[in-house]
This record gives sequence, C-alpha cells and structure tokens, in this order.
Amino acid sequence: MSPSSSQRKIVVTSALPYANGPIHIGHMVEYTQTDIWVRFQKMQGHECIYVCADDAHGTPIMLSAQAAGITPQQLIDRVKQEHEQDFADFGVGFDNFYSTHSEENKYFATTIYQRLRDGGHIATRTISQSYDPKAEMFLPDRFIKGTCPNCGAEDQYGDNCEVCGATYDPTELKNPRSVVTGETPIEKDSEQYFFKLGDFSDMLKEWTRAGHIQKEIANKMDEWLEDGLRDWDISRNAPYWGFEIPDAPGKYFYVWMDAPIGYLASFKNWCDRTGHDFDEYWKPDSKAELYHFIGKDIARFHTLFFPAMLYGAGFRMPTAVYCHGFLTVDGQKMSKSRGTNIKARTYLDHLNPEYLRYYFAAKLGSGIEDIDLNLHDFMSRVNSDLVGKVVNIASRCAGFIVKKFDGKLSDSVADNSLNEKFLTAAKTIAKDYEDREFAKAMREIMALADLANQYIDEQEPWVRIKDEAQQQNVQDTCSIGINCFRQLIILLKPVLPKLAAQAETFLNVEPLRWADLDNHLLGHTINKFKPLMTRIEQDKIDAIIEASKEVAEHKPQASPADSNIEPIADEISIDDFAKLDLRVARIVEAKAVKKADKLLQLTLDIGCEQRNVFAGIKAAYDPQDLQGKLTVMVANLAPRKMRFGVSEGMVLAAGPGGKEIYILSPDDGAKPGMRIK
Repeated sequence: MSPSSSQRKIVVTSALPYANGPIHIGHMVEYTQTDIWVRFQKMQGHECIYVCADDAHGTPIMLSAQAAGITPQQLIDRVKQEHEQDFADFGVGFDNFYSTHSEENKYFATTIYQRLRDGGHIATRTISQSYDPKAEMFLPDRFIKGTCPNCGAEDQYGDNCEVCGATYDPTELKNPRSVVTGETPIEKDSEQYFFKLGDFSDMLKEWTRAGHIQKEIANKMDEWLEDGLRDWDISRNAPYWGFEIPDAPGKYFYVWMDAPIGYLASFKNWCDRTGHDFDEYWKPDSKAELYHFIGKDIARFHTLFFPAMLYGAGFRMPTAVYCHGFLTVDGQKMSKSRGTNIKARTYLDHLNPEYLRYYFAAKLGSGIEDIDLNLHDFMSRVNSDLVGKVVNIASRCAGFIVKKFDGKLSDSVADNSLNEKFLTAAKTIAKDYEDREFAKAMREIMALADLANQYIDEQEPWVRIKDEAQQQNVQDTCSIGINCFRQLIILLKPVLPKLAAQAETFLNVEPLRWADLDNHLLGHTINKFKPLMTRIEQDKIDAIIEASKEVAEHKPQASPADSNIEPIADEISIDDFAKLDLRVARIVEAKAVKKADKLLQLTLDIGCEQRNVFAGIKAAYDPQDLQGKLTVMVANLAPRKMRFGVSEGMVLAAGPGGKEIYILSPDDGAKPGMRIK
C-alpha cells in the first residue's frame, strides 16, 4: 500500500519553538501536521527521522532571565522541559528534541560561518545602530518602541507598524524609547558582519522555481529576488545570549543565523546516539530526503537565507520546504481577552489531545491558507466523526462477539466486498497523506465509516440475534464490522496514535502497519470492549476559555453574548476623530496586484481628483465586481510607499479577514467627493 516500493531515507524538521514561553495551540498546528506526515511515512516502512530543538538564543531570553532573577541557561532548561512535556502529551513523536544552545550547534554554526567567510561570502562594514546608554547595549529592532512615522500610531515596534503595516528603520521612529530602560536611544557606530546573500541569487532563482517550495511562496520570494538580495546582518553586539563569532571578539551570531542550523545539530545528536552517519544525510549528493515544515511568516529564512547558507558551506539543500497558514479561533486572531489564546497545557488539562489532532487534520491541506478552530464545529465534528462513527462501529459489534461467540470472530465470511471497498479507498488516502492533503484523507475515511455503519444498520444484528437460525449471520456481520473498524484505525493511526494503541489492545493485535490493511482478522479472538473515546461536553470548552482569559486592566470587556466581538480599543477624543477626512469615492478601476497574495489596486474618484489605493481585500472580492461601486476612504492619510507603488489613502472595511471582508458602501444617493461628517 506504500506510494514507493523501496524504503526511503527521510529527515523531517519543524520550526524551532522559542525558548522564552509556553507552547500554544497555534504552534500545535505545525507540529501536528508534521507529526502526522512522519507517522504515515513510518507506517509505510520508511526510515523517517523527525528532529527539532528549542531556539534558545537571543536578547529576549537574556532579558527574561534577568527579569526572573535566573541565568539564561536556567531559563532555557526549564522551558525545554515544559516544551518536551507538552509535545509528548500531544502525541508529537520527535526522534530527537534538542537545543540550539549546544556544542553541536556551536560547531556547525562556526563551520558554516568559516566556510562562507573563506569562500568570500562574508563582508564587514560599519553601520549606525540604536544604543541604550543606560543599559549600555545595542538595541534590536523589537526592543525599541515609539510613534509610527507613517500613520502616527503610538507604541509601535522599531521595525514595523501593527496599525498601518508600514516598515521602516528604527531610526525613523518618532519619540523612540528603549523597551529595556525607557531611555531615548542614541545612534552609535558599530562594525557588523554580513552574509552576502546576493552571491547566490542565480542559484536561488533556479531552486525556488524547481518545485522545492509551494507556488504561492515561490511567487513571494520572486519579489525579493527581483528587487535584488541585500547583504544579511548576521552579527549582534555584546551583551548577547548566543555564540561568539570565532574571529570577532564581542560579536555574536544573530539568532536567525544559528537557529536553522539547529536542525543539523539536533540530527547530529541523534546520529551520535544511534550510530548513524551524519554525512550520509547531509552531504550535497545525499540520496536521503530532507523536508522542513514551517509557518508562512518565516518562509524567507527557510527558502532564501538558509538554503544559500547550506549551499555556500557545502551541505545539501532541502528536498522541499512546506509552509502552512496561521490558526484563528472562531474566525478571529487568538485573543487573551477572549480566552482564545489557548496554551497547550491549558487545553491538555481539560480535553483529549487527539480531538484537536483530528480537527486540525480535518482542516489541513497542502497550501498556505489559514485554518480556523471553530469551537462549536470542533465539538460537533469530534462527537459525530470519532465517537459517533468510528468508535461506534467497535461498540456496536464487540458486545455480540464477546457475549455470544466468546470473543471469536468468524473463521470466514461469504461476502467481504465492504472490506474490498476500504482497500480501494486506502490507495487514494495514502496519496492524500503523502501530499499533505489531510482534510481530503479525513473526508474519505469518514465516508468509509459511514459505509460500515450503514452496513450494520441494514443487517440489524440486534434483531437477528434473537433467531437461532441467524447466529452465523450475526457473527459474520459483526466480524466484518470489526475488520472495518480495524481498517479505519490503520487509516487514522497517523492522526490518532493513542486511539490506535487502545484499539490494538481491544483487537488483541500487534502494532498495526499500513501493510496490514488487507490482512483480515478471521478466527481471531478479541478482548472485551472498553470505551475508547467520550463525547466533548460544552463545559469543557467553557473551562478552557475561562482558564485562558487574561483581562487587561481598565479595558472594557465584551459581554458573554458578544464573545466573538473584538474588545473596544482605547478611547480617543473628538479632536482626534475630527482629523479624519472621510470621503465618498467611486471605484473607477480595480485590478489584482501581481505577486501579491492579498492586494487589489483601486483607482478611486473623489470628485476633485483620482487616487491610487492598495487594499488587502483580494480574497473577498472579484475586481470586476467592484468597478463602479461607491465606497468610503480616508482621504487625508499620508501617502505610503509600498513595494508595488504608492498608496494614496485607505478604503474602509470591516470583518475578521480573509474572504470575510466587507468594504463600506454608501447609498446610491451619495456622490464622489462628498465628505462624511
């Protein structure tokens, strides 16, 4: 039943969780997706090694440790233990979970740097950086806050504005302050080390278009490649928690330099423990396969920077990099105030982790679209599919087999056509697993569960058991049902390993493999059935939400009836509001922006002139449907230079995002240029 007849050697990684805080269910999307794929490969009989590590370096860890009165080493040790326990309890089966603060990682970071340096791919130059005179340290971008130079929003980070989306240098912030001490940063010159990423432009253009990454990601990376790849700053000044650059005293490898190298370090640690040859997997001409599973937000590091580093240092490049989208809860970003920013441990305290593993699988495809955890749908789907369909088959059949036939299945059955349908469908399901189309696989599996339940309904063993002449029919019916259940468990085992282990005990069989799909249990004795899963009750969901709430001081909270509504933002004065010049505008032209996932380019007529505006509404509207419509725009917003041109305003829209965005549309009586007061 394997897609490949020969054994494959596969190395798989997930992005490294940062060792500065707990795992939450948003993180678990990635680890669940990766773990399912790895478990499927292992069930095929392939050698598939899944490695990961804590990302244990950087300024945030150093500062968090200081605030807690402990050393960085103590902090990362504690967090690593917490992470490992969370992953284990969620059924994530790493072959090796390590730390980037390790001798192996120091060795590989140093080796890769030295090889790049010797190859002429490292440059040094003096740059001006923000410096905290009180803390006596250079400040990373995220440790500076101030007023956005584009829209005037307060309390924004030093690299981008979370209100208008503008990107800028920390030196452009208005009223900047150090997050560490509150002091106003000064500018100070410092020599830094740069990786000459542009040296690898031609190679990366070819590699990113050769099927190694998803089309959407390749299109996005084209923007970087076409603009020209800039040198990448790979050094940071002391004090810094990380590895010192070997030929640069007082300079440390930037965390994004040594973090992905942690994949090599973790795998080397696994090789040393198990006696495997590291070079067999990581040399340039290796026959092994290497796959990275990551979030779409860190695609450029894994599809440009890291491959170039590996190539330049003489290591193999990834076979593929698989990106996924983000997790929303009830259609919105996870929120502490609403209780939907759920920690993995909070979930584990109340519910079976395999419920969430299944729900994620039922939502995940091979693309980079965001997935939504709709809590009502989550409860109903788990109760319907896992409890009401799959487990129900074993529950319905086991009682008759154990009570009436001493637990023994039929020696043979006259009609085994149902099991044959399962075998045929399993070929499609195997391909879905291989292609990461888990949602398709789950639909196919549940369709098979429906067939099995329908068959049992038609045979009515609870009626026939009353007739002595129908006893063999009852045993055959329930034996077929048990074998269907067994096949379903095999098909679901990559997703539900704990349920599979419990089912194997009930079925009285060795751990099930994919190849066991057509090895039917006949003349076999099963054990007494014990409930394998119970229904999710609403009080469990409520308890998770309540335990996850972190109510901010002085912030008005939505009522329970409005739990899906964003909390009201901080108050502004009428004078602040009066600064907005809102105008009715007619959409003269709308067109998609090439190589932009979310943007439409709008030409807006506001009576006295026409404006060019980029709006992130591509997922919600067909450009042709917008032409001629009236909308509302902020006419006095400062022009914003974007990669695709200058945006001369902002259209007003509402909604949670994605396909659910609705631009404001005035009545037909309104005219372009009319001011809204």
